[in-house]
Order: sequence, then C-alpha cells, then structure tokens
Amino acid sequence: MVHVAKEMQRLDFQIPLMIGGATTSKAHTAVKIEPQYQNNLIVYVPDASRSVSVATRLTTPTLKPAFDEEIKEEYIKVRERTKNRRQKPRLAYADAIVNKAKIDWSNYQPTKPNFIGSRVIEDIDLKTLVETIDWTPFFLSWELSGKYPKIFNDPIVGSEAKELFDNATAMLNQIIEENWLEARAVIGFWPANQVNDDDIELFDEAGESKALLHHLRQQEEKPDDKPNLSLADFVKPKGYGNDYIGGFVVTTGINAEAIAKDFESKNDDYNAIMIKAIADRLAESLAEHMHQKVRTEYWGYVDSEHLSNEELIKEKYQGIRPAPGYPACPDHSEKATLFNLLNAKEAIGVSLTDHFAMMPAASVSGWYLAHPDSRYFAVGKVEKDQVERLASRKQLSVDEIEKWIRPNLGYDS
Repeated sequence: MVHVAKEMQRLDFQIPLMIGGATTSKAHTAVKIEPQYQNNLIVYVPDASRSVSVATRLTTPTLKPAFDEEIKEEYIKVRERTKNRRQKPRLAYADAIVNKAKIDWSNYQPTKPNFIGSRVIEDIDLKTLVETIDWTPFFLSWELSGKYPKIFNDPIVGSEAKELFDNATAMLNQIIEENWLEARAVIGFWPANQVNDDDIELFDEAGESKALLHHLRQQEEKPDDKPNLSLADFVKPKGYGNDYIGGFVVTTGINAEAIAKDFESKNDDYNAIMIKAIADRLAESLAEHMHQKVRTEYWGYVDSEHLSNEELIKEKYQGIRPAPGYPACPDHSEKATLFNLLNAKEAIGVSLTDHFAMMPAASVSGWYLAHPDSRYFAVGKVEKDQVERLASRKQLSVDEIEKWIRPNLGYDS
C-alpha cells in the first residue's frame, strides 16, 4: 500500500484512499502510508462493513472537512506514540539463524501423507461447516466487540448482537437450502526439506525439485534463551531424510459477489454485507474442516481427534496451517508458489490479483506443517541484512522484497 500511495501522489490523484485488510493496521497507515500521499485523506478502515459509512463521510461536502481534521489529528498522535515506543533490539541475521529452534531431527519419523501431489475435494456439504463456524470475528466485522456466545449477555451490545446473529443464521439456512454458495477445496502434499537456513524445498515422488518456499526469521533479541523462529525450522533439514509439507486453497465465495450485487441493485446494503460476512465465516470454517481431515485422514499424522469447536478455535491440535501474508510468513508473494503447485485457478476457480489478493474474497490458503513443535508466531521487524539475503534467494531486487514486506521492515526504505 505504500507503493500504491506513492504512485497516487506521483500521478497527482485527488481522491481519498481507504486502507483495509487483515495485514494492515492504523499504526502502519499513519506511520508508513499517510506521509506518502498528501493530495487527499488516507483512512484506515478496520473492516469492510465500515467502508460505506467512511465513504459517505469522505464524499459528503458538509462532513468531509471535520472528518479530515479528525483523522489527521489521530494519525499525528499515532505517529508520536509509535516514535516514543521503545524499540526492541534486533540481532544480526546471521546471529538470529544461530539462535534458531533446536529440534532433535534424528529421533523424528514423519508420517508420509496418503498421496503425493494435489487433489480436488468435491461434494463438501455446507451443513458440515456450520458447527465449526467461529462467530466471534463475524461480530467484529459489524463493530460489535465480544466473544460468541457471551456477547449476547453484554448489557450494551447484547440485544443488537442477538438480532444480528438471528438474521445471519436465517440467511445461512437459506444459503444451504437454496444452494447459494458451494464449498470447494484443493489440497496437496510433497516431500520437503529445510535448505538455505530459511527455505523449504519441495520435491515430487521421484525426488525432483518442484519449488522453493522462502521464509523470514525473527530478528528481535529473545529473553530466556527463546529461539528466533522461522517456519523453516519445523521441517527436517536436508541430510536427515524426507519430511513432508502440505498446502491448501479453499473457497465458499464463488457466487457470493454476484448475490451481493443483486442485493445492492435493490438498495439492500445490509444483506449485501451479510452475504459476504457469512461467506467469509464459511470459508474459515472450511479451512478448519479440511485441516481436521488432513490431520486424521489425508495426511493422517494423528490417529483420531475428539476436539470441541472451542478447542479447534484455540488450536488445541498438532500442526499448524500458516498463511502467506500473515504474521508467521508475511510475504504475500509466496502465494504465487502455492497457487502454482495446486493449480488453484483451474482446480477450484480461485485466482490471485497482481497484488496477491485472492478472488473470490471468501477464500483461505496456506501451508500444512505437522511437526509437534510447530506453532504460530509473528516474524516482527526485520533488518536490511535479512532482506538482502532474501532478495538473493528469491532472485529479486531489494526494492521488490521491501515492497511486499514493508510493514515488517525495521528500517526506513
């Protein structure tokens, strides 16, 4: 988004810019993006459900001046707060590698998946996804803060949350009964090894190299002998025998946009937002459903599981499914490798934009890691020595790497 803001300034755009998405933040907008575009207002919008009200304030002449002043004053405070925040010291990249996770690979025998390569999973009944829906983010998307189902007892937003939930479940039932949406998934597994300290090399069954996955490593100094983690740490290094890694793309959004546009054509913005919000929840539920099937069936590295939906939400299972663009692997461009491996567009109709957003939006993608020690973490800020090494490994310029991981840069670029 810094690049977009710079280009809008260079081309002398005069329109407001709204910033949103799971990997953006108000601090990043205020510190990194807003200074690059001075022709008009930049507004961080935490969720799509707020975009209509924000756009109204931006385009209404009687509302915009006060809104401009409000946002600019807020961003000044955010920049000051960020400037005064104590920066955690960071290690040289070489020292961070030395402090990687220590795993005894000689005693680890990975389970071989039940197939190698990719497979499309069809005929997924939407009814099977209802029980594993995590409703808490649904309420957040409507700016109602509280955990489901406790939010219904909130003295301030409880009644509104219950009404919203009742409307959502009514639409969800209609979606299922009338087949408005469909669940599609493509998954894959490949032999894999850790190489180049922070890369994971994938192979076919004949042992021929198929792809390199490039990861970033934490560089902040760690207390109490804690390691500086990279996702590559959880895969066997070359020389220790085969390990395995999986990948997935799932969607429940193929028809969601068309249905939303139909609601919009009838001036029904409420249900246009509702269908998108429910499609998003179903997509996340499908990702959870497929991960459970992977653990117990398709990969089968656990014999059985008996976890409640609450335990699934709290990730009380073995293995992780980190997604490119999120804290453990913040480089969105790595999605290109995943989508090529799974042939996702042809397999299930999910494609990537030039900036690696998934279309349709109600889609989820990521990797499957099975090692018992694997866990989620945030890479955090990285220094130029790591960026230069990553650029060399990916055979790209430093500028290109900085473009994709700018929120994680620990230096001014």
